[in-house]
This record gives sequence, structure tokens and C-alpha cells, in this order.
Amino acid sequence: MPSFRILRQCALHCLIASLLLACGDSDGPLYPPLEVADPLVEGPVAGNPVLLGTLFSLDSIGYQQEEFFFSGSAHAYRPDNNFGSDGRWRVKRGESADYKSRMVVYRPIDPLAFNGTVLVEWMNVTAGADGPVAWTSAHTELVRRGYAWVGVSAQAAGIEGAELIFEDAVSPPLKELDPARYGSLEHPGDSFAYDIFSQALQAVRHPREIAPLEGLNVERVIVSGESQSAFFLTTYVNTLGRRSDLADAYFIHSRGGGAAPLSQAPQEDIPTPDVVRFRDDLGKPLINLQTETDLFLLGSVVEGDDVSGSVVARQEDSEYFRLWEVAGTAHADLYLAIDGRFDLGNNPSIAAVVEQAAPAPGFIECAEPVNDGPQHFVVKAAIAALERWLVEGVAPTSAPRLELNGNGDGFARDEDGNALGGVRTPYVDAPIATLSGEGQGGPEAGLCTLFGTTSCLSESRLMSLYPDPQSYVVAVRDAAEDAVAKGFLVDEDAQLMIDVAEAIASPPGQMLDPTPLACSL
Repeated sequence: MPSFRILRQCALHCLIASLLLACGDSDGPLYPPLEVADPLVEGPVAGNPVLLGTLFSLDSIGYQQEEFFFSGSAHAYRPDNNFGSDGRWRVKRGESADYKSRMVVYRPIDPLAFNGTVLVEWMNVTAGADGPVAWTSAHTELVRRGYAWVGVSAQAAGIEGAELIFEDAVSPPLKELDPARYGSLEHPGDSFAYDIFSQALQAVRHPREIAPLEGLNVERVIVSGESQSAFFLTTYVNTLGRRSDLADAYFIHSRGGGAAPLSQAPQEDIPTPDVVRFRDDLGKPLINLQTETDLFLLGSVVEGDDVSGSVVARQEDSEYFRLWEVAGTAHADLYLAIDGRFDLGNNPSIAAVVEQAAPAPGFIECAEPVNDGPQHFVVKAAIAALERWLVEGVAPTSAPRLELNGNGDGFARDEDGNALGGVRTPYVDAPIATLSGEGQGGPEAGLCTLFGTTSCLSESRLMSLYPDPQSYVVAVRDAAEDAVAKGFLVDEDAQLMIDVAEAIASPPGQMLDPTPLACSL
């Protein structure tokens, strides 16, 4: 048995080692706790907020909406070490500026229906004004389980307007859409967006005089952002993510191989590396969901031809990290543009595959039918997986990566043109269409570049895959049950896929969705 003296020496050595790990030098800890100011919160603001998300009445699903303004002084940040691709970045405060922004809150009307988890979304500004991508994609799952959702106007473009990535962006900023309501808002630039977002989280998590979620006991916060927002949240995670209790988990949806600058015009330009991975010491659950488009096309479309998609930033799953690359998906799709705005979660025809070339008729009309794949269903499963990870401590399934071709510059595809590997669903394992994240052309195609393609399989091919209609139903059911078992679909959504397969296999005239654009046997 070791002596007390030896035990005391071991304890001293452990203490010294822990201090060495926590301290970079004599100036103090590597990652000191993040001090986040309490913003001044105003509201709820009378009237209806401007937000192009779902278009049905929230009352009809037992939810209510409110809008709050929040304001204060926000800091930009500067590097405090060399930014490498590993994402282990340290920052310190830079200059400050006054701001005033807004957040939109969707919550259960009945407080007893609230499950304790708030999804806080860094809203997307690619189309001009704020886009609630996570809410539009995942609202049926959020409502089924009783989440609250908060959409934050974090970036300048959504409030003030800015030079946009795509010339065919479809919406002006808030101050132009409703100057009477939003004329008092003020955004000093995206260098301050990280602190503005942190202050929004502070108002949600540790409210003062006015609580945006008054009456609800907030137990968990999941932060979400898609596309341009995902670029910013990648930088946020790597700089500020481990320095506060404001977020419990992250859902990063559709990023490229790099990350947003730490600072940019009109402040000093502080870029991040061309290839960026998530820091491996975050200590909080993070799921990164990627579509086919994101792996090769997203970087060049969003940031320039010399920037790669996310394939260059792939990293291994770990204790707190999962990467889900989803076969048959595109960065944007028909559900995000149209179907998701009306989906109440109980209509099997939503699971049908449709050939349609105009995701926003009159605004966005593409050369080929756009992707109508399973992305939103897997988004819902990812959020459910994060919730389970937080509540039960059960980590999600690790998914295989999408398979690449021999040159490593594209995907390995089956004889129907669907990608191999990755997260699998009935859309690719019991196919009636070729679903791709590619195929609309290069940057000259504008926003259509992000929408991928759908092409119904030929009658002869369907007959070779499914000798009789019932064999198709069996194939869909088997693929759906497998995806549910792996956590890539939730039960309710898998059942929608089975229901629409049974409708497709029914005698003519009995199909749930009779549109001639729907793929069928």
C-alpha cells in the first residue's frame, strides 16, 4: 500500500499538471470564462414580426409567436494565438460598438407542453432578410416534442442590407421591409455578430427584467445555424464555444471547408484558415450535418473558386462530435422552399418525391427539377439525437462518410446515380428517383446551384427493381426501419414514408398526391 507521503506527492503532481493544461503562460488560463453583457430587452413588440418561415397559423398547432428587440454594446474579437485548422483558437476583446437587433420566439402556448429545450437559431441571410432555416426544416419535430424556438437576427445583412452572395436573392432587409417597425434597429457589422449572438443567448438563458421565454423553465439550449450561418457558427464554436454555459449543444448544418472571418470590413479583416475543423476539446455535443452539395460545391459558390467544400475539413467522430453526410440531399431543396412552409407533420404526401424546377415560382426558376430528397427528415432526427444526448447521455450513431470516386473529386454513385455511403434513408435505398446535390450548373446558375436535382427513374428501371408494387412497399419499410434503428429518422417520419409507399403501390386513382409531377411506380 503506498504511503500517505507518496499519495500527497501524486496529488501535488496532478494539481501541477492540471494547472499546466489550463494555463498557457503566467497571464492566466487559456480559456477564461466568457463575460457576456446583459442586453436591454424590449417587448414583446406589438404586431406581427417580419419572418418568412412557415405560413400556417401557429395557434393551430398550439404555439404562439412573439418578437423582442435587444440592444447594448457588443465587442469584436481579435486572435490571441495562431489560428490553425484544428480550431483550438483563443481570442481577446477588440473594439466595441452599439447595436440593436431582434429575436423572434415561437413557444408552446401551454407551458406544461414545453420540454425544457430551446433551439436558438442564427438566422440565415443568404436570400436577403432573415431566413429561419432550422424552424422551417424541423418544425414538425420541434412541435411534436414541445421545443421552443428562438430566431436571432445576428448579421448585418438581415437588418441593414449588404452585398449579397447571389444576385437573385429574393428579399430586402428588415429596415426596408418595414421601416416603421424596424427603423430603430442598428447593426455595426458582422465583426460584432458573435457577441451580439452571445448576448441573445444571455437574454434567453439568464434573463433580467424582461424574459423572452417568461414562464418557461429553460433547461437546455441547442444552438443551430445553416449555410452562411454555419460558417459563422464554426468560428463561434472554435473561439467562444467552450467559454460559457450559454449553449449546451450545437447543430451545425451545411458548412464549407472553411469558416467565417473573425473580423471583417468595415473593421479590420481577420480571416480564418482555408481549412477549418471543429475544436476537439469543446466538451459539448455537436452534430454537423452535410448535404452532397456541401462537400464539393459550397465553398466555390459561397466563398470563391479557390475555396473548397467541406470534404477537405472532414474529421473523425469523437466523444462529443458526429458528422452526418446525407445521401440524396442538396444544400437547398423543395421542402425548404415550398413544402416545409405548409407542413403540419401529418401528411404522407410530403414524403413523395416530386419533379419541380421552380422552388420559388417567379423568383427562383431552375433549369432542372430541384432536389426533393430526405434532408429535412434527417435534420429532425439530428435534433432529436442531440436532445437525447443531453437528456440521457446517449451519443448518436456514427455514420459512414459518403463514398468518393477514384479521383476524390466527386461521389461514388450506384447504377441509378444515387450516392453511396453516408446517412441512408429509403430515398436512396429504395429509390424511385435519382436525387443529387449537384447538376444545376456552376455559379452562373445563381441560387439554383444550391438546389441539386431530382430525376424520376424510368418505368423499365422501376420494374427491374420492384417486380410488383408490394415489393416496393417492403423495400421502403425495411429501409425506413433500418434508418430509425440507427437514429437517422424518427418514427413518425419513417411512417410517413411507408404510408406514401403504400399509396403509390395502391390501384390507380388512390394515390395520396395525384400531381403528375410526383415520381411513382
